[in-house]
Amino acid sequence: MQRLFGFVRAFRHPQSPLGLYPRKELHLAPPFLLDDYIPRYQLLSSVDASRKRSEAYAHLCNCNLCPRLCGVNRFERTGTCLIGADVKVNVIAPHFGEEPCIQGHNGSGSVFFSGCNLRCVFCQNYDIAHTRKGFNLTPEQLAEWYIKLQEVGKVHNINLITPEHVVPQVALSILHARELGLKLPIIYNTSSFDSLESLELLDGLIDIYLPDFKVWNNATSKRLLKADNYAEIAMASIQAMHTQVGDLCFTADGIAKRGVLVRHLVMPGKEDEGKEIVRWLADHVSKDLFVHVMEQYHPDAHVGKSKRTTRASLRVEEPGGLPATGDVVEKVRYEDINRAVSQVEMETVRRAAQQAGLWRFNEVAEHGGFNI
Repeated sequence: MQRLFGFVRAFRHPQSPLGLYPRKELHLAPPFLLDDYIPRYQLLSSVDASRKRSEAYAHLCNCNLCPRLCGVNRFERTGTCLIGADVKVNVIAPHFGEEPCIQGHNGSGSVFFSGCNLRCVFCQNYDIAHTRKGFNLTPEQLAEWYIKLQEVGKVHNINLITPEHVVPQVALSILHARELGLKLPIIYNTSSFDSLESLELLDGLIDIYLPDFKVWNNATSKRLLKADNYAEIAMASIQAMHTQVGDLCFTADGIAKRGVLVRHLVMPGKEDEGKEIVRWLADHVSKDLFVHVMEQYHPDAHVGKSKRTTRASLRVEEPGGLPATGDVVEKVRYEDINRAVSQVEMETVRRAAQQAGLWRFNEVAEHGGFNI
């Protein structure tokens, strides 16, 4: 059955026990097709640009731009994120590990910031986000790297990864890069633990928001993210992002230029939370939202590590006081998520998203070629 933006066909995943379900293929068509695109920061007036610079410096002096609300003077000391007035960057390079519509053929110009305002126990980028490894850059030096990515790397966009804790510096760097000749769309690649104040500062500077909606239950966020009210904050943030830039739009080459792409990393045993997340996205953001249901989870960071115990408590015995055999395995931290996700868990969240009315998904190529 032909549709304006694609067609519906039934298919069965080769490993899925859940049977047939409809899948709508995405094609480039109005209203999601752009003839051309000018980055939003290019359209800012000089007055608005000056105002944003002033606001950014003010926030650095009294840091209140993430939900932690540390209130520290970043020129003098650090807060929860451990980062001061300069940014600390781990990697700057063309990146080919993003969605096809983001990385394109030339790669996404990714900037991996060190530090984070969350403390996810399963962090997939633990060595970057939980440490201060990297090199320091001023906002002006960071802007010069954007230009190098544009001129030398020939990338499709500038992709700011885990920038929630350096929003003032990011705003200053974009404004300086505009003066240096930057012409690429800017991607804000976030955990969704953002404040509305930080998103207000970014309004007019960011073209694509790439939020990751992690978990739904507050008990889960406290235990696994070390953050209170994560879902409440993520919901408000994603709604604000969508208000700014709308649904994801592309130019005819299949590269995304503006809008919101929401990721959800399915986690072991947390598929019910994933179902709640995709239903909320459909009901309270947009059924035309572009969604990536991700299966890349693997135990990392603190997951699977030995529990901190006393020497006495490590002495394991069998019933009757007999010494434990070699088959006894010592218990580990966060044992419930110390495994990969199953295909059933993935299909459960994906089906819930479809049943909620979402239809624009990041699809895996069914052929060996490039997937745009």
